[in-house]
Amino acid sequence: MSTIDQLLQYPLGHTVGILSVSILELVVFLACFELLTSYRCWFEIGKGNLAAALATGGKIAGICIIIRSVADKTNIYDFILWSFIGTLLLFIAYVLFEFVTPVFRIDREIEARNLAVGIISMCISISLSLVIAASIV
Repeated sequence: MSTIDQLLQYPLGHTVGILSVSILELVVFLACFELLTSYRCWFEIGKGNLAAALATGGKIAGICIIIRSVADKTNIYDFILWSFIGTLLLFIAYVLFEFVTPVFRIDREIEARNLAVGIISMCISISLSLVIAASIV
């Protein structure tokens, strides 16, 4: 048994391990979402774009809901796998959301500060993450 596995057997070790991996995954997954959008999320938020803040906040909440759903059900290796799969499903849902709204482009509307689109984007990210979280593991 590796040293990491031994440390993860203790409640504090498990908590620190899950938290460390969660923070790393959140940063990586947010960077992936940043690459997926046509606007720069953090740049727009820095300019006071509330629509971008809401959409990004929805992504953060969605990713964390998925991460939370697998944190107490699996070992650390399954946790990494299932949180990746769940977030990948959220990425796919985001792309489909853009595809099934042919009336306007979600990313352009968020960049243009359309608050209604930012709110619906946040709600869709959170809602779909709840469905994904309930269906994995």
